[in-house]
Amino acid sequence: MARRGYIQDDLDVKVLILYLMARVAAPIDLSLLTDLALCDEGMDYFRMTQAVSELVQTEHIVLEDGRYAITDKGRKNGEVCEDSLPYSVRRRCDLGLARVNTQLRRDAQVRAEVVKRDEGGFTVRLRLDDEGGNLLTLELFSGSEAQGSHLAQCFKEHPEHIFNGILNALLASYEQE
Repeated sequence: MARRGYIQDDLDVKVLILYLMARVAAPIDLSLLTDLALCDEGMDYFRMTQAVSELVQTEHIVLEDGRYAITDKGRKNGEVCEDSLPYSVRRRCDLGLARVNTQLRRDAQVRAEVVKRDEGGFTVRLRLDDEGGNLLTLELFSGSEAQGSHLAQCFKEHPEHIFNGILNALLASYEQE
């Protein structure tokens, strides 16, 4: 039975991976790379993971802390070959990348962590940034790790609401003076 899709051989798989990695906004894990790469019927998980492994060995991409990133070598070599990808495949990749990059950028701008204190309890650190820099840094005490994790999760889900609430409270007290 003939293979369907535009991705036909191992070189096509590698070119597709380099195309994706050159356009992703931040290092990504294998699961997210898989979601992006399986955009053509000719792709399958096993071929993709084999190609990723080979690209790491040849230093076209690197694996650090469970996330993959493209190297200068990978960017340069991928750029030379990416025209070989059919337009329809690149278009599907670009649509997936737009969605993923939006989330990656948001994740980079909204950060929360829970840190155990030596004297007991936990510190919940919340940060909200935009393109210009830091908008808000807030540290809160939490009596338990579960409560701290809940606070961190709520902040990650609704940072704009929390920022606006704090800003409104501060401005309201300023207007009353």
